[in-house]
Amino acid sequence: MLSRAIRPRAVRPASATPRDLGAGSVLVVGLVSVVALAGLTVLGGAHALVRGQQLSAAADAAALAAGDALLGWVAGEPCEVAQRVAEAHAVTLADCSSEALTVLVRVEAGILGLTVERSARAGAPDAAW
Repeated sequence: MLSRAIRPRAVRPASATPRDLGAGSVLVVGLVSVVALAGLTVLGGAHALVRGQQLSAAADAAALAAGDALLGWVAGEPCEVAQRVAEAHAVTLADCSSEALTVLVRVEAGILGLTVERSARAGAPDAAW
């Protein structure tokens, strides 16, 4: 009845199939790339926050130094003193104005390719306070 003899088929181990070779490497490279990109994004955001705080501190310091010069406690013109303090903080003094006993200072710096400004005021409190 059976004209042909039944031969057993050769079975290859599952780890030797050619379509699965290297799939783990691609997944690992993809995962490492995603983690690296997320890390760089977090570092960029942290840098922007820190630099923004430094810019605010530079504006405050420049305004206080200009206020000291306005009151005569420090030699020099208020805006020149504010310029020196801004340069020491590695920011640009964008605007400086004094009126009566008040000094207004505006500084700017580049953060992640954007120009960010901060302003500060030093002097006597407003009458509304």
